[in-house]
Amino acid sequence: MTKYPGQATDSTNERINQLERHIDALLRVVERLRRENEMLHHSQATLNVERASLLEKNETARSRIEAMIIRLKAMEDH
Repeated sequence: MTKYPGQATDSTNERINQLERHIDALLRVVERLRRENEMLHHSQATLNVERASLLEKNETARSRIEAMIIRLKAMEDH
């Protein structure tokens, strides 16, 4: 077989094919990680909203308990 400048050998073709397969696999991993990252961001946003709601409920309960304690102390004083 006569080789001409720029002509790829079978070995070179196989290495190129391997590189293409590796690149395709990497692209699939990148896409999977992108989707996973998007889901995690969504979950984090949801959890942040839930946390804020729970903190608000906790503060409301604390205020109500403090008000009850004040009323109970006032009743004791009378």
